[in-house]
Amino acid sequence: MIRWLAQYRRVLMLLIVFPALSACSVIQPVQPWEKGVLARAEMTFEGDPLDNRFVEHTYFSKEAASGGTGVGGGGCGCN
Repeated sequence: MIRWLAQYRRVLMLLIVFPALSACSVIQPVQPWEKGVLARAEMTFEGDPLDNRFVEHTYFSKEAASGGTGVGGGGCGCN
């Protein structure tokens, strides 16, 4: 009885997992008319450019190095 139940669960799991995985492989590329929606300002990762510059300024001011996000090393001058 327990062996039959384990076999039933395995088949049921395959019936659930296989269609879910095959549905992920049917992803189509973005159509040209959909690209306008994705290019809007609120779809960017950074958000507001002014706010982003303010955050970067605060970061490199705390690091005591100009451009602390893109250079190697810390604010001590050693690379």
